[in-house]
Amino acid sequence: MRFEIMRLDDVDGTAVDSTVVDAASVNRIVQQAAAIGQRLYIRPAESPAS
Repeated sequence: MRFEIMRLDDVDGTAVDSTVVDAASVNRIVQQAAAIGQRLYIRPAESPAS
């Protein structure tokens, strides 16, 4: 499964940028964000149309 991770602006909470990663990478990214106090929004990535 893949997830979209959006980094949120500290002031107003809008998405600054986003990336799509596999499930194995989510924990590492969350740990890094927590270490520096970065806010994230994580949701399942949309499946490509078949």
